Amino acid sequence: MTRMLLFGLATVLLTISVPLRASAEDLVLYGAGSLREAMTQMARDFQTRTGVSVRTEFGPSGVMRERIEKGERVDVFTSADMGHPLRLEQQGQASAVAMFARNAVCAFSTSRIGLTSAGLLETLLDPTISLGTAAPVSDPLGDYTWQMFKRADSVKPGSFATLSTKARALVGGPTQPPAGQDLVATALNDRTVDVFLAYCSGRSRLEGQVPGLTITALPDALRVGPEYGVALLTGARPAAAGFVLYILSPAGQATLARHGFTPLGLPAR
Repeated sequence: MTRMLLFGLATVLLTISVPLRASAEDLVLYGAGSLREAMTQMARDFQTRTGVSVRTEFGPSGVMRERIEKGERVDVFTSADMGHPLRLEQQGQASAVAMFARNAVCAFSTSRIGLTSAGLLETLLDPTISLGTAAPVSDPLGDYTWQMFKRADSVKPGSFATLSTKARALVGGPTQPPAGQDLVATALNDRTVDVFLAYCSGRSRLEGQVPGLTITALPDALRVGPEYGVALLTGARPAAAGFVLYILSPAGQATLARHGFTPLGLPAR
């Protein structure tokens, strides 16, 4: 019933475009870096439907949350986890929070490594294999990766210490790469790392950048489940609620599916 209510609200709000056009200011969305392509597309689609433009900025979820906490003017925050949006809600800086998608972590490598799901942990523990990750705490991808390391410890004791020590946190810190540079692709192409643990949704972005790219699913024993959350920030412009509903609507959820995420709100066909 809740899901059907959201669909109904989204449909009604998105068809009543006149009130939304009353605001001359852009909405401001801060989002997780892994959502860049999907949210950019949704912002364009929302403007086409309603006439309301959405200015977007992306980076590690923890870094973007800290900027909001310091007082930057933001209407909607889309995070690669639920923790950062819920923290804003607990602090009174968000008026509503919802989960809107799931993702998964994959091992990105090249054909020269010969990575397989069954042999993944053995390969990662190999001292000759270099490992790239996101930074934990500031980037949920890093947190999910460290959760995976802890799962590995139950499969093979000592794995957490080995993996957390050898992992090189190349993305997710406060310093952002130059526009247009993909640090995962650069690290794999330059052989800075042999394997990079990143969101599976990055497949389409990396396939054209890394020759011989391989994407390996984590085995069941190591699998972790990224959960994406959206926050409507306190004092947001009125049209921001419409954008949040658009993210939750069938159209928004279909956009997420096309970009490699697992949507939560697509109707059964």
